[in-house]
Amino acid sequence: MLSLLVSRASLMKMALVSAMAFAVTAPSTLGQAPPRPAADPWSASQLVEPADFARELAAAKPDSLPTIVYVGFRTLFEGGHVPGATFHGTASTEAGLASLKAWAGSLPRTTDVVIYCGCCPFDHCPNVRPAFVLFRDLGFTHLRVLALRTSFAADWAGKNYPMEKGL
Repeated sequence: MLSLLVSRASLMKMALVSAMAFAVTAPSTLGQAPPRPAADPWSASQLVEPADFARELAAAKPDSLPTIVYVGFRTLFEGGHVPGATFHGTASTEAGLASLKAWAGSLPRTTDVVIYCGCCPFDHCPNVRPAFVLFRDLGFTHLRVLALRTSFAADWAGKNYPMEKGL
């Protein structure tokens, strides 16, 4: 029972941090028409739904797991992330993109890469699109995006999919 309360408290903390991160990064649109969403740089076939990805990870052999890259805010990664995910920088910053680019430089371009963020609603995420464009422009040919439409807290942790904490 105590672990259930701790888990719920952790989820609430993650949701609050996600909401604060979104509030800080979201532009004010009071009195303005909502901006038209830009076309996403990925195709529909490059999106992977959380339930499908959780099943894929559960069924995969250790040597056939995709390379999972979290591209959001470090504090959220430390609070909980997809098992096996790595953090190399926040893709909404120049320094984060440079760090991601330097790390990705050593990977074969045929690596199965899945990127995700989950800091806020998917259509407002400041991180996932720049990261996708970076990997695409570097020539990665097996690139996918984990579609966390509401947030990592709601669409992954809240569904009790596997998680790791810390760096």
